[in-house]
Amino acid sequence: MQVIVRDNNVDQALRVLKKKMQREGIFREMKLRRHYEKPSERKAREQAEAIRRARKLARKRSEREG
Repeated sequence: MQVIVRDNNVDQALRVLKKKMQREGIFREMKLRRHYEKPSERKAREQAEAIRRARKLARKRSEREG
């Protein structure tokens, strides 16, 4: 990942970098890797996330359709 610093403005470059990292999911990945996660726990978490995504998508579709 690369960010260009313009006009010696490091603060702006840091903001851009953090936004890019957030979009890529790096912070979430770091949080998950702080502790070991058993394969069964990982499977359960991923299934729960998939259910959440599906419900959210269905809710958005129903709002759009009326």
